[in-house]
Amino acid sequence: MAPNIPQRATRGDVPRPFPNVDAPPLSEQRGQSFPFLVELMQRLLAPDGCPWDREQTLESLRRYTVEEAHEVVEAIDRGDRNELRAELGDLLFQVVFQAELARKEGSFGPDDVIKAIIDKIVRRHPHVFGDGSVTVESSAQVLANWEQIKAQEKGAQGLLDSVPRGMPALNRAQRIGEKVERVGFDWPDIEGSRRKVSEELAELDSAISRGNPRAIEEELGDVLFALVNLARHVHIDAEAALRGTIRKFTARFAHVERRVKEKHGGWPPGEKPLPLEELDAYWEEAKCLEAEG
Repeated sequence: MAPNIPQRATRGDVPRPFPNVDAPPLSEQRGQSFPFLVELMQRLLAPDGCPWDREQTLESLRRYTVEEAHEVVEAIDRGDRNELRAELGDLLFQVVFQAELARKEGSFGPDDVIKAIIDKIVRRHPHVFGDGSVTVESSAQVLANWEQIKAQEKGAQGLLDSVPRGMPALNRAQRIGEKVERVGFDWPDIEGSRRKVSEELAELDSAISRGNPRAIEEELGDVLFALVNLARHVHIDAEAALRGTIRKFTARFAHVERRVKEKHGGWPPGEKPLPLEELDAYWEEAKCLEAEG
């Protein structure tokens, strides 16, 4: 999680090895190992624990939490289950780390975190854990019930107030679209959403022709938002789609760089670039290699 973490100090330089934790077979796993992780965290934060860990605060750990969450997403995108297991462990460690810091300051502890999420999930699944008075026939009904129960829990609050402002913009835009869709504020079909994209593109073209930077920025934002809504209508995760395109572009450009190095020894110095026609030919080579592979 953090580079160059100092070695844990021990009383009298006597090592205190941590017990080996074995995972039972998958069919028998019930989270029995979780207390060991809490104990590990408490050891790290003890007076004779790790100096780096003991210096951390909830605020200093924010960026690590975001990084670990993104690494989980990357592992899912790559389809690497071994990597996903490791990255989920890193993310879980952040949960335990912050819960233990909160316990030491007297706010809450790891068991409070677990109780809170169990209570919430039980409350918001009355069709599973209730008295039988609530039934559902589709996932759409589940989501509608979830939003209704959530609104009751939080009291007077705007529909979109629960969408975190710190989310990546594409993710946040898609979540906002999902929220308003549930109350009927949405195009009834894909065609309406697609027409909105064309409308916003025309407005962007107009802003570009006028040369107004502020209007261009605003209209470009409208185009992006309309595209995210179109992605939602065709059941595509816009953030995942863009990540996939970035991965594809990165791989193809790496081939372009290799070819430039083979032919020219690297990118030419100064301001005179290589001809675009040559670079585009290398790009097409990369596309052909993808198709063959």
